Amino acid sequence: MKHIYTSIDIGSDSIKIVVCELCQNKLNLLASSSFESEGIKKGLITDVELAKKCIKGAFKEIEDTLGIKINKVVVNIPSFNAEYSVIKGNIKITNEESIVTGNEIVKVLDNASSSTSFNAREIVTILPIDFTLDDKAFIKNPRGMRGINLGCRAVLVTAPKKNVYSVVTLLENIGIEIVDISLNNIGDLYCFNNKNFEDKVGAIINIGSDTTDISLYNKSILVKSGIVNDAGKSIDSDLSYMFKIDNNTAKHLKFNFALAHKKYASPDDLIEVKNTKGETIKLNQFEVTEVVMARLEDILEAAKKEINLLTSKKIDYIIITGGTSNMAGFEYIVKDIFGENANIGNVKMLGIRDNKYSSCIGNIVYFISKLKLKNKNYSMISDDEVHEMTTINSKKNTSDSVLGKIFGFFFNE
Repeated sequence: MKHIYTSIDIGSDSIKIVVCELCQNKLNLLASSSFESEGIKKGLITDVELAKKCIKGAFKEIEDTLGIKINKVVVNIPSFNAEYSVIKGNIKITNEESIVTGNEIVKVLDNASSSTSFNAREIVTILPIDFTLDDKAFIKNPRGMRGINLGCRAVLVTAPKKNVYSVVTLLENIGIEIVDISLNNIGDLYCFNNKNFEDKVGAIINIGSDTTDISLYNKSILVKSGIVNDAGKSIDSDLSYMFKIDNNTAKHLKFNFALAHKKYASPDDLIEVKNTKGETIKLNQFEVTEVVMARLEDILEAAKKEINLLTSKKIDYIIITGGTSNMAGFEYIVKDIFGENANIGNVKMLGIRDNKYSSCIGNIVYFISKLKLKNKNYSMISDDEVHEMTTINSKKNTSDSVLGKIFGFFFNE
């Protein structure tokens, strides 16, 4: 059985879809798409028809690459007003062998969440912290162990129902089955997490299009999040205003000409663009970079302030991700604002080395980790569909198919 998974990140600037295969404990890229979005603001659906059209366009790109229809996904929902609370559960193990199986793990997590009142909120996910089994404590995965009383601590993640159902309803209306839901900040953690973070307090900053999301983690568990209403589009607006150019030209300058820090920007490196009057103007890299850098400093300083509001604890690590973090020279401004304990995220998947996909990839990793904890064997694409996909791709020129071979995340046995 092939193990293939699809994740979709519905963003304000673009719809990202990633399809991966888990093979020999490595995650390999099969296809990816980044489709310009409309009808979405701050992750919320503002125009159903426009959003639906863009999502269909993103799926078509994936389906044209793979040669099969995608109809099952893990989807992110907006983290706006998400809440995180610690819950506890206990059950008796009643099977004849007194062995903890995936079923017992599901039951104890369900027991932990059953006493919670939600009102206008919906459960997004439950993040296990640890388990107890009789007199044994702080167990990360009790599956296969023998005992009588199984307990758990977990973080219950909830969000306003409108955040969940607006996305779920939209996807269901175009024939997509939601297999699981998650948040971008959960995906970001699972994309970049490693054993060095297991006993540390850290933060991940995701610079999106409309907003910058700040998430706080303690021992690799998501505990708090915040939002700064300043992000990538603000840079485009500043460039547009300063040089009297349209937004598309501004975005092109940001990603293809400007640097994030003026340290190595050259006043002799010139580019010609048309302004809103149709006139050709010359801009040098240094002056464009100054505008970009000023806004980036504002965004990162606001994120730094938000981290200090979320916790008074010492922060051991900070990771910055999102499409804006791909800019050349971004590491210099990160060190200026945060110092040596901050780094840019590094998406390591061959064929998709772009931080705008970090949440999408990470949510697949998170979904697989839940399957493993519950001892479930599952794929979003059937063996027949895999055979069809393989047959179609074998007929293509190798350079036309998007097939990754390496991903730097290994699933521990």
